[in-house]
Amino acid sequence: MTAEPTSARSATRYDADTLAALTADAATITARYPDPRSGLLPMLHLVQSVDGYVSRDGILFCAERLGLTPAEVSAVATFYTQYKRHPNGTYTVGVCTNTLCAVMGGDAVFDELSEHLGVGHDETTEDGAITLERVECNAACDYAPVVMVNWEFFDNQTPESATDLADRLRAGEQVAPTRGASSVCSFRQMSRVLAGFTDGRADEGVGAGEPTLAGLRLARAAAAVDGAAPSVEPAETTERAATGASAEVPPQTGGEQSSAEREPAAPGDESPGRSPSGGPANPEPEKGGSDD
Repeated sequence: MTAEPTSARSATRYDADTLAALTADAATITARYPDPRSGLLPMLHLVQSVDGYVSRDGILFCAERLGLTPAEVSAVATFYTQYKRHPNGTYTVGVCTNTLCAVMGGDAVFDELSEHLGVGHDETTEDGAITLERVECNAACDYAPVVMVNWEFFDNQTPESATDLADRLRAGEQVAPTRGASSVCSFRQMSRVLAGFTDGRADEGVGAGEPTLAGLRLARAAAAVDGAAPSVEPAETTERAATGASAEVPPQTGGEQSSAEREPAAPGDESPGRSPSGGPANPEPEKGGSDD
């Protein structure tokens, strides 16, 4: 089911060609969901890919296509930081300043970039090239400190390497991320990818770096040593079957075992003066005090 516009004539100020292209893409998005309004998040990325931010017209377009009010769309657009409510730069340069990256120098990287570019958090350079951001954890702690350019990874950064990266971006040079795609696309192009329209670059570049692979190798080695319980050899299994013994391996010392699994103690195994349950065999009645 595809939602119909709330009016025959759009209230947006998009020209006819742009509106037609947006409408076709919006239909592709809403077709993915049983309820069209579920497509709001990718549709916000879609209008951002056209305007460079979530504009008033983008808000109205989403509302019309999904049968929502502009207030409902705005509430979502202002909740998530990936949606920009003012024009964004060609490149969003995000510096992780969360705990580990901060300890490894993320704050120093951000401060140097801020001074070098002359902008603060969520501000854009005068040439419109870079919007600088402090960002939360990028799930790349083994490469700290991390800088992201339009959500592509640049690992193990220093203040010097980060400012050099920014200068190259402003000069229009192609830069290669440490991992992921082989190049960095523009903010608008990335917004279209986030709307669900692939650009064919998903399998480019390095998928996982050496620190991640080293951790994976250590985890696999530990699992090989400690992860598998000892198995019963076929010969032992055959012998157990021949003697009628249980094929189950008893729990190891210190392992969990319910009381129902314990075999009753033989009479000769009981300690003198102890019952099979472990208490005194013939407990004496408690002696109460006398009032006499």
